[in-house]
Amino acid sequence: MDASADLRSMITGLRVSAAVSAAAELGISDELAAGPREPGQLAAAVGADEDTLRRLMRVLMALGVYSEDVTGRYANTALGEGLRSDVPGSLRPLARTFQDPATWAAWGHLVHSVRTGENTFEALHGIDVWAYRAEHPEANAVFNANMTALTSRMGDAVAAAYDFAALSTVVDVGGGHGILLESVLARHEHLTGTVFDLLQATPTAPSAAAPASVVSRWSAVSGSFFESVPAADAHLLKKVLHDWSDERCIAILTTCRKSLNPGGVVLVVESLLDRPGHELEAAVSDLNMLVMPGGRERTVDEFAVLFAGAGLRMGRVVETPTEVVIIEGLAEPP
Repeated sequence: MDASADLRSMITGLRVSAAVSAAAELGISDELAAGPREPGQLAAAVGADEDTLRRLMRVLMALGVYSEDVTGRYANTALGEGLRSDVPGSLRPLARTFQDPATWAAWGHLVHSVRTGENTFEALHGIDVWAYRAEHPEANAVFNANMTALTSRMGDAVAAAYDFAALSTVVDVGGGHGILLESVLARHEHLTGTVFDLLQATPTAPSAAAPASVVSRWSAVSGSFFESVPAADAHLLKKVLHDWSDERCIAILTTCRKSLNPGGVVLVVESLLDRPGHELEAAVSDLNMLVMPGGRERTVDEFAVLFAGAGLRMGRVVETPTEVVIIEGLAEPP
């Protein structure tokens, strides 16, 4: 019976995800940040039908996301706090990604990819996920916010794990809002850096939280990493390669190699398949790459093949206390 219950939970897990995603989209945790609210007050604040909101909250309280006091007022729990927009590493943007009907539909057609090897999103919608986000500003904003929150949870760890002492310049390639670059510049005050991404993702300035010492050493450039990237001693690629096929990854790495200063290094920040303690997380992410952008998670040996194809020599694999490692791609010959 226990095995059956576990399997039932796996099968119906999308309904739990939908409930949490709805709470994130409505901004319930933000409204409860100041303290408990009566159902009618909360419904009015988030623009919801009171009866239907009660039904949603019943599920979310059973899950432990919210609680109810003796007077019937709703409040955040520790889980609910994680859906607030203003907490470091907020999971609200991640939950909101599943409010996008195109994302739901793509996951519903996973079997198509398993049967054919094709990218689900593009096969279903006729365009790739990047073009879709460019055409849908709200979905793009949610994606960028999710990448920023994700990076904020690992940026300091990445900056601390790698020794940048011998380097002077760094480019955060495909760096989105540049949160990783800010972490690296804050920890290594001798560095200057540039965040590089598509125009739809590139920030115009560092985050409001960036110290003045970072702002003075920070810049941003828009472009395509399939064409060119700014020259630097180090090119950071955080969770970029897992979005792409092997052929496209080699093209990205080749572009980076060509723009490296002498003695430079490409630093690939990614999850690894079969890394002890992270097996399920990486495997599920691998399916997400198949469904959404059309890429994949990889093993260390598979990264070595990509590096070799781009004229790079694989160096160290540097562990971090997060879900990612840092893999060196060295431009000099072995």
